[in-house]
Amino acid sequence: MFLVPCPHCGPRNASEFRWCGEVKPRPDSNRATPEQWRDYLYLKSNGAGWITETWYHREGCGRYFRTERHTLTNKIRVTVDGGKPEPAIAETGAGASGRR
Repeated sequence: MFLVPCPHCGPRNASEFRWCGEVKPRPDSNRATPEQWRDYLYLKSNGAGWITETWYHREGCGRYFRTERHTLTNKIRVTVDGGKPEPAIAETGAGASGRR
């Protein structure tokens, strides 16, 4: 079973959540080319290692939040409320239950 630590409800089965994708910088809407928008909307880095991503707790509190998850092990080291700034990977050293 894969547990996702919701910052509001605590650890829950991953089936309660919807994965919303990687967090990446949004292009400037006044200057972005169609290619930059395509890259932002459709291309994912899909790298092996730690990524910051957004999740939605659809069967619980109904809130969005961000996590840092290792793509090979599914270990989650940080979860933060969706309204707060994204976690800084270099600054965190918490374990899978290390919530902010």
